[in-house]
Amino acid sequence: MTTITVLGDEVATAAGEWVDGRPLVEPDGLSAAIGWTLKPEGLCRDDMCVPVRDRSAIEVGDKIDLAVAADTLDRPTLLDPETSAVVLGQPNATRQAALRDRQAPDFTFADLDGADRSLSDYAGKKRLLVAFSSW
Repeated sequence: MTTITVLGDEVATAAGEWVDGRPLVEPDGLSAAIGWTLKPEGLCRDDMCVPVRDRSAIEVGDKIDLAVAADTLDRPTLLDPETSAVVLGQPNATRQAALRDRQAPDFTFADLDGADRSLSDYAGKKRLLVAFSSW
């Protein structure tokens, strides 16, 4: 067993293992990892459930495949077994709304001098955001 780190709306961890590049967690750990629980009616959060069409794809032995669960919830994933990390993207509806509305979500970042800046600090002003990564 190892700890799988899930980077989504919040950072979460769950006990699990990687099998053939697939992140598998205990059924009890699914809620801690992504906030949803697998029930007979599907993946559920509070009183909302998303049907799971092929339970054999999401259930691997006695564990749950996190990537398949995320895909069922329409959230893209980036998997890194080497660092034991799973990154969850925003649901498709959220991504589509951002494209349609042409509104970037507010976020905070450190500028070149290390000072925290938020996108909302520049409301009403034209701005250009350049993102760069060395990898």
